[in-house]
Amino acid sequence: MRSRWVILALVPALLFGAEQHRSARRGGAERHIPPAEPLFDARAIARAAQPALQAGDEGSGVVRAAILLDRAHFSAGQIDGIFGSNLQKAVAAYQKARQLPSNGAVDQATWSALNSDPAPVLFSYTISDEDEKGPFVALPATMKEQAALTYLGYASPLDELAERFHSSQELLKALNPGVDFSQAGSRITAPNVITMATGPAARVIVSKSDSSVSALDADGNLIWFAVATIGSSHDPLPVGQWKILGQRKYPEFHYNARLFWDAENKDEKEIIKPGPRNPVGVVWIDLSKEHYGIHGTPDPSLIGHAFSHGCIRLTNWDAMLLASMVKPGTPAILEE
Repeated sequence: MRSRWVILALVPALLFGAEQHRSARRGGAERHIPPAEPLFDARAIARAAQPALQAGDEGSGVVRAAILLDRAHFSAGQIDGIFGSNLQKAVAAYQKARQLPSNGAVDQATWSALNSDPAPVLFSYTISDEDEKGPFVALPATMKEQAALTYLGYASPLDELAERFHSSQELLKALNPGVDFSQAGSRITAPNVITMATGPAARVIVSKSDSSVSALDADGNLIWFAVATIGSSHDPLPVGQWKILGQRKYPEFHYNARLFWDAENKDEKEIIKPGPRNPVGVVWIDLSKEHYGIHGTPDPSLIGHAFSHGCIRLTNWDAMLLASMVKPGTPAILEE
């Protein structure tokens, strides 16, 4: 299997608020100011009654919206509690599919539709011995170093659990202050992203302008949407009508430097072993355009915020779900 990949720069870590206790004096008497609500609070996330949200907001309501969208098969990628461009695209796609005003903001009509899902948005999970099994590994920067590994696993139990619950590590830590994620038997609160699989895809649409991948049913209804990382100025998306040839789960990655414009040693070739931190993640969906595919990622935080060497990159969970919806011969339309 041949594919393209890029090593991406890490984005700065997100900072989250903490509960504070303050006091003030007025007229010579001390006045107690109640502690501010934590930026991410399980009770606040669980509340169905939420204010309207728009791009730039952050906090518990944003987490709730992202979880409910994820469960409705409109994925904004990694759930981090920040209302950025990824969430805005997912909201707009959901609104269009539900015949709501498509403004990209979570207004009360959108909340009403999202809250029709009765399942709790958070649940309690006990860390198991299997979760602590590993092997855990720090991901090397170069292809040569990665090729020396027998398995490209998660960096830590927290890394593994965050991906399982489609969330950032920072969010999972904020929901579970003081919890040791490396200790089996620890109970944590996590996003409830368990959902029923949607129907088969009759067509897959990859949108360059929207940085997204969509699946449509036989009647043309939008049944699945996910933000994606798509191409770059050096390796633009190969616009056209293609087909899905097949898929391979937990693939090896065959690195050929000649396919990468920024590779220093054009003669380098490496075979990278499987694992969730493999350059193409946990699944490769092969396209009829040679060297191109839809695949997972070793870093879900960068989806929609970086570039690729022409291929279409999704979070591992979104790529795996899409793989369950397609088959050889499914049309894949790559468009501007």
